[in-house]
Amino acid sequence: MKIAIYSGSFNPIHNGHIAVAEAALDNGFDEVWLVVSPKNPHKNEEDLWPFNDRLKMAELAIANRSGLKVSDCENKLPRPSYTINTLNFLKKTYPENEFKLLIGGDNLLKFQSWKDHQHIVDEFGLMVYPRLGSTVNAYDHHPNVTRMTMPLLNISSSEIRKQLEKNESVSGLVSTEVENFIRQNIKIDRSNSVF
Repeated sequence: MKIAIYSGSFNPIHNGHIAVAEAALDNGFDEVWLVVSPKNPHKNEEDLWPFNDRLKMAELAIANRSGLKVSDCENKLPRPSYTINTLNFLKKTYPENEFKLLIGGDNLLKFQSWKDHQHIVDEFGLMVYPRLGSTVNAYDHHPNVTRMTMPLLNISSSEIRKQLEKNESVSGLVSTEVENFIRQNIKIDRSNSVF
């Protein structure tokens, strides 16, 4: 099977993440595995919600969506969670599958700072979805880098967290199930609340 690996903090997972995953299915993948990262080496850990909560929200968000799966494999690997380690682990564990990394155009701009970035491109390849501010770069003409066609989505997990801190609605940005989980289980710092 052709599988797109969509790795991220998903802090929280939102409707944009799901739209990207479903668009990847439309772009020739049999499945998309959303790999929830316990700690992204490029992000501030202070803002990160607990791993098990982010994993549960990802599971809630894809429930009953054909072709989408959630993986906790990075939680079992050494930290920090380098993508090359994840891809090598998946290739060794599931040799019958072909894996390709799914990333946003914004990540492509800083991709050369990733550990073993050239090995990722050469061995696995990239499927790149459009993000605001992404531009053409050195990887655009690499034979293992494909641009995905889909509408540009302007939803970000950090903006969702800010809205929650202000006690503002996030309806339409996350699924109802994810919003309910957040409201019931995540301790939000509401010091910025307008109420």
